[in-house]
Amino acid sequence: MSDSVSDCTERRSAVTEAEVEALVRGICFKTGPPRFLGVELEWLVHDSRSPRLPVPPERLEAAYAALRTLPLRSTLTVEPGGQLELSSAPAASLMECIGSVSADLDAVRAVLREAGLALSGLGQDPWNPPTRFLHEPRYDAMETYFDRTGPEGRAMMCTSASVQVCLDAGYEEPGPLGHGRRWWLAHQLGAVLLAAFAHSPMARGRPTGWRSTRQSLWAAMDPGRSSAPSLDGDPRSAWARHVLDAPVMCVRAPSGPWDVPEGLSFRAWTRSDAPPDREDLDYHQTTLFPPVRPRGHLELRMIDAQPGDDGWIVPLAVTAALFDDAEAAETAYRMVKPLAERAGSLPAPTNPLWLAAARSGLADPELREAAVACFAAAAEALPRIGASAEVRDAVAEFTDRYVARGRCPADDILDRADGTDGTDGTDGLRHGTEHLLHGKDIRT
Repeated sequence: MSDSVSDCTERRSAVTEAEVEALVRGICFKTGPPRFLGVELEWLVHDSRSPRLPVPPERLEAAYAALRTLPLRSTLTVEPGGQLELSSAPAASLMECIGSVSADLDAVRAVLREAGLALSGLGQDPWNPPTRFLHEPRYDAMETYFDRTGPEGRAMMCTSASVQVCLDAGYEEPGPLGHGRRWWLAHQLGAVLLAAFAHSPMARGRPTGWRSTRQSLWAAMDPGRSSAPSLDGDPRSAWARHVLDAPVMCVRAPSGPWDVPEGLSFRAWTRSDAPPDREDLDYHQTTLFPPVRPRGHLELRMIDAQPGDDGWIVPLAVTAALFDDAEAAETAYRMVKPLAERAGSLPAPTNPLWLAAARSGLADPELREAAVACFAAAAEALPRIGASAEVRDAVAEFTDRYVARGRCPADDILDRADGTDGTDGTDGLRHGTEHLLHGKDIRT
C-alpha cells in the first residue's frame, strides 16, 4: 500500500471524485449468477476453566502464534480485542463451505485446547469491558475516531463477535436473483435474521435491555460509518454516493500515529490539494461498517455469533437458501415487503424495524410472523441447494426451539440469568454460557 498521504506531488495515482464513483460502481457489485458462498466467523476467546476472566495477552499471543502455523483453507485473523476470525474461501456450494470451515475450526480448537483456551459463540462479551489486544496505528486511529462520539465504538472493536454470510451480488437483470432485488432484500430480511439469531443480551454481567446488544452498538455509532445508504434507485449509484460522503476515519502515515481528521468526507478529500489515491480509496471502504457491505459480493453483517460449536451453520444455511434459491427468495421478498413500511425512510440499523429486531428479537409479532414463513421457505429450499440431512435437521430444530415460539438464542441466556429456567439467577449467566460452549455436531 502507498503510505504517502501528505504531499500531492508524491502521488502518481490520485483519484478524482468522478474516478472514485466509477471505481466503486464497477468493483463493489460484480453481477452474475449466484455461484459462490462464504462465511466469516468471529469468536470470543476465553479460558476453558474460567470463562468469565479475561485471558492475559501473553497467553493469547502464544496461542495465536501456534495457530498461524496451521495449514488452513480459511483466512485466520485477530480482531482488536483478541477475538479470532475465520474467513472462508469462496465455496461452490453450501456443503463445501460447511465442510471446509468445520475442518479448520477443528484444527483451531485443538490448538487452543492445548493452551487451555476455547472459542465462545456470543455476540457480545457478557462479562468484561473492552480491552484492546492489538496496538497498531490502524486501531489507535480507530479508537480515537470512535471515542469522539461515545463508548460504543470501543465495545464493538473489542467485545463483539458475529456470523457474516457472504453472497454473490446476483444477476444484472431483474428478478428474484437480480442484484437490485438481492440488495433490497438483504436490508429488509436482514432485520428478520437479526431478530431470529440475536444472541447478546448481556454486558458486564447484566442484561442490557437488548436481545442483540451487539447490534445496539452499531445503531448508536457514527451513522456515516455504520448506516446503510438509501435503498431508492440503483444500488451502485447509492453505494458510490455513500462512499464519497462518508467521513474519513484516518489518513495513513509511513511511521508514527495516523492522522484522524474531523469532518472530512472522502468527497472533500478528493477536492483537496492533497487528494487520496486508489489505495486510500480501498482502505477507506474497509472502514465503513454498514449492515450489508458490497465488496464485489454482499457481506451480511447483522447476525450475532451463535451458541455451540456448530451453531453458525444454521444462519449460514438459512441465509443461503433464502437468497440463492429463486422460489425461497421470492417467498422471502413477499413476506418482508410489509416490514419495509415499518422501516420508513430511515436507513438500517437505526430505523424502527431494525431497532425492534435488536431489542425484542422474535418477541416482536410482525418479525415472528415473517420469520416463521421465511424459515419454512428455507426448509423447503435446503434440499434443492444440496443441504445434508444433518443440516436440514439442525434448521428444523432451531425453528422448533426458537422461531415457532417467538424466541431467539438470547432468550436462553436471559432465562438462566433471571432464574426462570430453575437455576440460581445470581449465577445463571455462568451456567448459561457454560451450556452454550457445548454444541451439537451438524456438519457433513
